[in-house]
Amino acid sequence: MIIVHGLIPILPERRSEALKLVRWMEHETQAEAGCLSYRFFVGLRDPNTLMLFQEWESAEALEAHFETAHMASFLEALPTLVAGDIQTRRYAVALEDDEEDEGGWEEDEARSEIASVRTPPIIH
Repeated sequence: MIIVHGLIPILPERRSEALKLVRWMEHETQAEAGCLSYRFFVGLRDPNTLMLFQEWESAEALEAHFETAHMASFLEALPTLVAGDIQTRRYAVALEDDEEDEGGWEEDEARSEIASVRTPPIIH
């Protein structure tokens, strides 16, 4: 699985236009093969910062996303809406084999499914 997250600072005076664009982009992208999730969120501390969270089945699915017409349209419109540098990070995530503990779960260990995920170094 590939996870991408990003921060996009938007111009306050272009905020409504930016929100319309990212809603459209979410809709178009979620229909793509290999897209597990693709969502934008508004920052709580700064409502003029959009956060992007994506999950893809594979690197190939993400690469195919970059070749779509809606991605080209998005990238064409985006520069007129941003107020600074866009930051993105890409992670490759692999699930480790589940190993049963012989003694069962310890309450004080606060374990969850997250504990079984190994995150390799950033590849973006």
